[in-house]
Amino acid sequence: MTNRLYDALMGPHAQSDRVLLTEAEGCVTTYADMHRLSGRLANLLAAKGVRPGDRVAAQVEKSVPALALYLASLRSGAVFLPLNPAYTAAELAYFAGDAEPALVVCDPTRLESTQAITGAAQVLTLGTEGKGSLMDAAADQPETQTPVARAGGDLAAILYTSGTTGRSKGAMLSHDNLLSNAQVLVREWRVTADDVLLHALPIFHTHGLFVAVNTVMLAGGSMIWLPRFDAAQVAALLPRATVMMGVPTFYTRLLDRPDFTRETAAGMRLFVSGSAPLLADTHRAFQARTGHRILERYGMTETNMNTSNPHDGERRPGTVGLPLPGVELRIMGEGGPVPDGGIGMIEVRGPNVFQGYWRMPEKTAEELRPDGWFITGDLGARDGDGYVTIVGRGKDLVISGGFNVYPKEVELLIDELPGVLESAVIGVPHPDLGEAVVAVVARRPGTEPDPQEILEALSGRLARFKQPRRVIVVDELPRNTMGKVQKAALRAGHAGLFAGG
Repeated sequence: MTNRLYDALMGPHAQSDRVLLTEAEGCVTTYADMHRLSGRLANLLAAKGVRPGDRVAAQVEKSVPALALYLASLRSGAVFLPLNPAYTAAELAYFAGDAEPALVVCDPTRLESTQAITGAAQVLTLGTEGKGSLMDAAADQPETQTPVARAGGDLAAILYTSGTTGRSKGAMLSHDNLLSNAQVLVREWRVTADDVLLHALPIFHTHGLFVAVNTVMLAGGSMIWLPRFDAAQVAALLPRATVMMGVPTFYTRLLDRPDFTRETAAGMRLFVSGSAPLLADTHRAFQARTGHRILERYGMTETNMNTSNPHDGERRPGTVGLPLPGVELRIMGEGGPVPDGGIGMIEVRGPNVFQGYWRMPEKTAEELRPDGWFITGDLGARDGDGYVTIVGRGKDLVISGGFNVYPKEVELLIDELPGVLESAVIGVPHPDLGEAVVAVVARRPGTEPDPQEILEALSGRLARFKQPRRVIVVDELPRNTMGKVQKAALRAGHAGLFAGG
């Protein structure tokens, strides 16, 4: 038996001098380099007692060794658990307590707090320049390592995604979940060994790690590896690339630059957008500026990619395209499937759909039907040609700058604050972020909560992308006859809040 995912990604290129990635300053890592580095790290994981099925958590900035740690976890048969570096200590405590990782890798500046939080887990460090106790310890390990046998159904990763209750859920993704999706994307997006991906996404997220990295590696392509998105840097590097994957914010910021021209993008083959809705206006403005039609697709943490506008056919602004090969999609109403054009809940089924939520059998049963259909929580419609449009989110999810923000998690913290009777967190259209987080707070009688004090109280308890951009204090929240807060009314009432930028 082979190691299903690692052997597919690296096996054909393990001894190759083909360039896997080039960093901004010019440092080059070949496939063979990455194979050797991930071998050292895999041997280190074994020396630290990490066994197949154990979780390896990483709350680190994007770097070449951070990518090698992901591959080393696959080689070891471990389950990789990437965590956003912006998560606070309180958030990390929950993930560590729930997933019980055998090893945690964190930034050197967080060593003491991470050790205190994670209890029995071993903690190593990895800094932004790839230095720390992880790499120091790996230096003494041999480069050769035989990947641990893993079948398609074995877990490869757990990615946490919050629910409307505020409690984060660990989506369990198998080797075949990830591999099947990468194989489809290679074919559908025509990715080859000649492609160079401009990689400016984070790698703690499905988009940057599984959609981008897995797809490029499976095709034997290469990447320009940027620590983060910087519009000026991306515009300067585009002539060296053929493909770019980004969130809508990337494209709006590029369009704001006069040096982003048709000539800049002349050598590009494909621009892909996801993780948040791409405005049809942005799609049209991008085509007018560059001649390129952005390819928008639709995916989730639990499923990776479900739909995509076609590479060769019509890419329709405002839609997320057609179901990918092997992925079934249906639009469901209360009485069953809705006709074309009707709005309902999107459900998907296929080899990309996750294995369930970690240690949450009840939640899994609620959202993953026995026959394999996953209830996405997204409302959508499908036209007569099969193109899917996302029209809303049944769970009031806010997507700000490509990151998911779950209102209940923020509301629970706001509701604890002095003078707050209750709160409603909503997403409001924002020209740069797509949606901005806004908190509407109902005051307790006789009090006057200070919006600035509320923002300051949240700053140390939530990752920056979850923190409200604005707090609005009101006498009471609007409710329907059943007593449910009418968030749609709040969104409509504040839709122009950021119209001026």
